[in-house]
Amino acid sequence: MTLAEDNGPERGGDDLFAAEYVLGVLATDERQIAARRIDTESGFARLVDSWEVHFSPMAAAYPEVEPPASVKPAVDRRLFASSSTATQPSAGLWSSLGFWRGLAASAVAALAIYVAVPYLNPPVVAPQERLVASLAADGSDVKYLVVYDAARRDVGLSLVSGERAAGKDFELWMIEGKNAPVSMGVIPAGQITHLAVTPAVQQKLAQGAVLAVSVEPTGGSPTGQPTGPVVAAGDLKGI
Repeated sequence: MTLAEDNGPERGGDDLFAAEYVLGVLATDERQIAARRIDTESGFARLVDSWEVHFSPMAAAYPEVEPPASVKPAVDRRLFASSSTATQPSAGLWSSLGFWRGLAASAVAALAIYVAVPYLNPPVVAPQERLVASLAADGSDVKYLVVYDAARRDVGLSLVSGERAAGKDFELWMIEGKNAPVSMGVIPAGQITHLAVTPAVQQKLAQGAVLAVSVEPTGGSPTGQPTGPVVAAGDLKGI
């Protein structure tokens, strides 16, 4: 179940569901549901359009790349070959307006490059080095969508909802198992922001970790550990 389903309509479920669709983090069956809703529900289609526009700045750091002809067949095999006797993809998927609308969006195009890069240069970049997370918490209106790019040592954060109070900052933490949280820095104000990742933190993120956002005094925690409430959290997942 996605965070959008957990949160429900009263907590902006459709809005977050649309954002997760554009970001490409939904399971296959959930993505198919979203695609059908785009075709049949104009309100949901507008939400998807708005998130495509919202996420487009996150792709600005990635120049356009013309992939070799071998990439698309490789992606097709990965997406549609469910067994050794894989069949051709159904006509319904290829004719789906929702599928092509999402694929054509600039933000999703950036994520498509994430999937394609392993085929271009397998020894250098592994698919698991590109991780995403939806950060949310019960009783909090603060929600972030996160894209972690290990190759660039960069965490991109997109604010879905919620505002910091006067005299307060949001701080991002990495939680690895039962170890104490490690600060990844104060989150800059703005709808889309970026944080650099140190080599030590990068290694731990690659092994699997939870990200959390806490409310701290301006400038960040004075103790090196969270001092305020945790208002959003979620685990990183491979794209």
